[in-house]
Amino acid sequence: MNLKKFLLCIPIACLILIPQAPSNLYAADCTLSACIDVYTKNGEIIIEGHKGSGPIKKKIVTKVPSTPKPAATKKAPIPKSVGTPKPVVHRTYRPRAVKKVAALPAVSLSDRLIKLLPTAGVAYQPEVEPLINVPIYFWCDLPAIFQSRVNVIGEIVDVALRPSYTWSFGDGTFLSSIDNGAPYPSGKIRHTYSQPGTYVVTLLATWNGNFVHNGVSRAITGTVKKTSVATVTVVRASTMFVN
Repeated sequence: MNLKKFLLCIPIACLILIPQAPSNLYAADCTLSACIDVYTKNGEIIIEGHKGSGPIKKKIVTKVPSTPKPAATKKAPIPKSVGTPKPVVHRTYRPRAVKKVAALPAVSLSDRLIKLLPTAGVAYQPEVEPLINVPIYFWCDLPAIFQSRVNVIGEIVDVALRPSYTWSFGDGTFLSSIDNGAPYPSGKIRHTYSQPGTYVVTLLATWNGNFVHNGVSRAITGTVKKTSVATVTVVRASTMFVN
């Protein structure tokens, strides 16, 4: 081999020896350890997990019952009677044919669990004909924290969400709080109306929080908002003179 041919072979050999990056490098990031994501959609908490481009799982989507064995054929006894004996009928049981359902492949290794958060019930005190210029105590029955532990593709995920509140009292007044209120005398959500009338009280609960996977805590993407409504009729007290 002369020098010119040798020099031409060097770049070709280099191209062969240089390792090429696999095309599924990013897809294989979650092959060894599961990737978990928690987010909100349409007022729901969605917990999702997947494992890269690993093998496709297969499962039986319809459980097929086992075929029953045919019952033994028995001859009916000949009745003892005078005259012409009745013919004996032999009945043979034929098992019903059952079609087997083939195992269908799952579309991926993803698994999804949806948790629906509770909606608040609004209460107030006094319950009957509260008066103008007198504080009304409001509260709701939501928990201070919503917790759930789920198993997604073999991975344990802990979810914790807490609500915050925005009260609209129907007269143009708003109040934001992380307290869900309480009855008299310890309740912190109070409002006083200056005019009699019927008011629509709206409570907007906004949920947000975090999830823990493999000891690492991450914020949940997005929030969940739930609205509750109550109607309050406020009256004016009559004036009466006494001695």
